[in-house]
Amino acid sequence: MRSDNYKKFLLQKKKISSSMGISDFGHLLNKYMFPFQKEIVSKALIKGKYAIFADCGLGKTLMQLSWAEIVSKKTNKSVLILAPLAVSRQTKREGDKFGIDVKIIRSQLEIGQPGVYISNYEIVHKFDPSELSGIVLDESSILKSFDGKTKEYIISEFSEVPYKLACTATPSPNDFMELGNHAEFLDILSRVEMLATYFINDASDTGTWRIKGHAEDEFWQFVGSWAVMIQKPSDIGFSDEGYDIPPLIIKEHIIPSEIQDGLLCSMPVTTLSERRGARKSSLLDRVNLAREIVKEDKSYLIWCDLNDESAKLKEIFSDRNNVAEVKGADTSEYKESSLIGFSNGDVQILISKPSIAGFGMNWQNCNEIIFCGLSDSYEKFYQAIRRCWRFGQTKPVTVHVIISEREIVVLNNIKEKQKNHSRMFIQMTRNISSRFYDKKLINIYMEHEIIQKKFRIILGDCVEKILQIDDNSIDFSIFSPPFASLYTYSASERDMGNCKNKSEFFDHFSYLIKELYRVLKPGRLVSFHCMNLPTSKMRDGYIGLTDFRGDLIRMFMNEGFIYHSEVCIWKDPVVAMQRTKALGLLHKQIKKDSSMCRQGIADYLVTMRKPGINNNPIIHNAEDFPVNEWQKIASPIWIDIRQGDTLQRQSAREDKDEKHICPLQLGVIERALWLWSNPNDLVLSPFMGIGSEGYVSLKLGRRFIGIELKKSYFDQAMKNLEIAVIESQKRTLFDILDDPL
Repeated sequence: MRSDNYKKFLLQKKKISSSMGISDFGHLLNKYMFPFQKEIVSKALIKGKYAIFADCGLGKTLMQLSWAEIVSKKTNKSVLILAPLAVSRQTKREGDKFGIDVKIIRSQLEIGQPGVYISNYEIVHKFDPSELSGIVLDESSILKSFDGKTKEYIISEFSEVPYKLACTATPSPNDFMELGNHAEFLDILSRVEMLATYFINDASDTGTWRIKGHAEDEFWQFVGSWAVMIQKPSDIGFSDEGYDIPPLIIKEHIIPSEIQDGLLCSMPVTTLSERRGARKSSLLDRVNLAREIVKEDKSYLIWCDLNDESAKLKEIFSDRNNVAEVKGADTSEYKESSLIGFSNGDVQILISKPSIAGFGMNWQNCNEIIFCGLSDSYEKFYQAIRRCWRFGQTKPVTVHVIISEREIVVLNNIKEKQKNHSRMFIQMTRNISSRFYDKKLINIYMEHEIIQKKFRIILGDCVEKILQIDDNSIDFSIFSPPFASLYTYSASERDMGNCKNKSEFFDHFSYLIKELYRVLKPGRLVSFHCMNLPTSKMRDGYIGLTDFRGDLIRMFMNEGFIYHSEVCIWKDPVVAMQRTKALGLLHKQIKKDSSMCRQGIADYLVTMRKPGINNNPIIHNAEDFPVNEWQKIASPIWIDIRQGDTLQRQSAREDKDEKHICPLQLGVIERALWLWSNPNDLVLSPFMGIGSEGYVSLKLGRRFIGIELKKSYFDQAMKNLEIAVIESQKRTLFDILDDPL
């Protein structure tokens, strides 16, 4: 029964999205869809909650409409599509074209019979999620452009909707927060849980999250279980015929800048105030050049970055009747009519910002784009171009970038981001689409056992393998458990450090504590190494500490252990600062605000006792345990433990290990064994690692049982224990002199 419960827990801990959607729908798939589109929609329906990351022009609108129509028919309830402003009318036209009835509405009151409805993100609060069976987020990456309240509202208020679909052309390949938002909306995993499970806050670049080395394959397997990402149909095994896209031509127009006083040449801007000055001084020249580029017989999409640029562009085209300027302050009705007017040709020149009109619109009717102002955001630049340069465009698209000489650093920054984006986008597509047909990477779980005269080591899951150890057979246990998700050593769900949050770790660890109580002899002790854990702004919402040590103590007490003792182990705060770059340890924080400064985080060796009488007393005498040695060990703080006094580590480290393994210092183990065990006692470590506890146990004449999940550590532990056996058998000169004649 214990084993069955544990297996259920492991199954629940797996981070792979299960299929809980609709299966009988083949006859309902829209006949106008291409085979690759039908395959994607089928996968999304089977999953029930899914994300489609399909590049511009691959028929994302038709796919989401077909998905919504089928969900509505199968559940006999309504499905709501949320879209950017003005996209609703385009979506309705697509629906009419392909025989899917979709109604544009502005509140819940307009929903009548079950069907497909569409509205705008800006009025999402006017709908009752409990009345819906499905929700579709069109251009779902736009969520990060909304304020936090809107994003959180959508995620929380629609959490109970049974069927969900998120669609966008371009999730940013280097913005893992965006993937986290999608996973959270789809009820797969919260953004915070995703970061804790698969990512690490890069100490070399504070605030930057990167995938843990060993978790890279597991992370893309996780994303691939609830999303597909394609740039072309062949990414998932279909023909690309008909999906060739015309060339993109980017023309740079660099306007010479005046030479600043005291300089021999014009210097690029370096500060925000300098950029503002350069923008202001070049405004008229940039606008005039835009006017020169525009021809009478073509449509033009003109992007700007500032209100002054927008106003000046509108002014310089005031002699034209078919020009629309769309600003943030405009009414929703005016914005929508202007954007649709540009789609159908009533508006020939459209002036706006990418943040206002850069998402969702299909403007293949235009192949001339002008950037009269440029920000540092490559995503906005890319999205703004993609309104016209997309599948379905029949002509080469020309992009004119107008920028002053002093602002050339902005253009260079965009170019560099473009290179990184293209490289990472290809990698991201390959990683996600390769898992489209559930070709899953399987974590190989291995078991093995080696028994020798003085030790027994077991490869496998400690929760399961400890069941092989007899009741009341262990004299002493000492180990360093995973520190929740602070150190994750593998991608396996069996790894206690591979958890989404502390709660999941405690649930996992509790299975082991029960068994530790069972195998330990009455009156004997178990010692565990731990520390209090730092929080982070991103994961926890605040910077501080959590009482991890106290949580562990309470867990052991809840299982019947007695809180026996603890010792604080001093650590050098300078070493900790250099390794973690923790804000509270940085000396410069003293000058900024010392209310955020703190002490270094100490280690602890906490010891718990199983109730009962110890039938094999541990007896020392003054010769083998002198008073001065006892006084040192009895001190509540050990200040003489060398942090680097550990077994060698490099040979057990695999290529993608995120952290160097962190074995307990040999000096700590030695003191604990000397005080709390007898010669020939049986010592247990359920987290053997590379064998530190066993190494010291054997050298001190104890026996040892160790359990380890990771094979590379297990193999290194075997070598270390063999060395300890050899060293414990060596006879010194004094041993020889003591031999009888």
